[in-house]
Amino acid sequence: MHNLCNVQMEKCAIILKLLISIIGSIKMEWRIKHIFNFTDEKTWKNGYGQFGFHDYEGKFYLIRNEASWFGCLTEKDEFLWTAGSTDPNLSSTHIYFDLKNPMYVSRHPKEKSIIISSGGNKKIFKFFPEDKKAEVLIDAQKHGLKDIGNCVFDKEGNIWINEITGYRIWQFDLEGKKMCVVGDGKPGFQEGTVNCENAQFNWIYDIRIGPDNNLYILDSRNYTLRMIDFDLGKVIVIAGTGKPGYSGDGGLATEATFGSDKSEKFDGPWAISLDEEGNIFIGDTHNHVVRMVEKKSEMISTIAGNSSYIPSKKNLINETNLFKINLPKICSMDYYNKELFIPEWDGDLIVLEKIN
Repeated sequence: MHNLCNVQMEKCAIILKLLISIIGSIKMEWRIKHIFNFTDEKTWKNGYGQFGFHDYEGKFYLIRNEASWFGCLTEKDEFLWTAGSTDPNLSSTHIYFDLKNPMYVSRHPKEKSIIISSGGNKKIFKFFPEDKKAEVLIDAQKHGLKDIGNCVFDKEGNIWINEITGYRIWQFDLEGKKMCVVGDGKPGFQEGTVNCENAQFNWIYDIRIGPDNNLYILDSRNYTLRMIDFDLGKVIVIAGTGKPGYSGDGGLATEATFGSDKSEKFDGPWAISLDEEGNIFIGDTHNHVVRMVEKKSEMISTIAGNSSYIPSKKNLINETNLFKINLPKICSMDYYNKELFIPEWDGDLIVLEKIN
């Protein structure tokens, strides 16, 4: 009798999650707000091209990785300032410092300082726009990192860095002192939940701090999204089975699969972002779609794009069908103020708007 009750309770829980998923899908709808086609002459619009991010005040930061500079854009799509190794001559104010192949920019939650990851020389710079200066905060090579990807602040002002091919996550304080490392430097994967000291990863492309102040990790070559729960000291699988594919929509995210292209150096999904409610958006790059994991139900769905992509084809700027958007190679996404920004590596920026 006891076992029968447990089975019935498990069935009720599954039904309840499905009902929550249905209600959530009705409540959350999206539409295309803008489609921008970039050109060789102008590789930005309303914020950024391939790499760009908003801070908590809504300021736009555009990163030009190959040209080794970044800048802050105004609402009029003009540069307030630029900074880095090269001057693109787009602003009257350019601040020179040894920036090489920048990857990510993040603003301190309380201060006016910015940190930016410099992948080409494996450094994290602390940048002060008002003082027009930058200083090396973290020299990753001195700490033994093979490379660096993103650099994000948590709500306490500590800094998290993903080591892409080194399979580790690093935490530093605001003075650049190492606090902890998650991962043993060897590729591996564990299903479900493991202690931080036992966790393994395989090529980490993206990390973000969620509204719950936990760290979300795109464990790309394991085809999963994972989360470090700081209170529990655990690494938890949020989405993905560890195997490639394109399945799972309408079900639990932990049973979904994500796209793979073994011919690509960067195999697996490339990008994640989160909204203010904790819903997670995944740039399923090699399936050419954007997928969403709903916080309440833990269900996954495709919200834009289609697997029948056409390489290098630009989208029509008046396209209205979410599932006709052409997304050959989704790169680093961003969410701000009910809008999801989807940069496409070959030259489009698609902005989706949450309409309820």
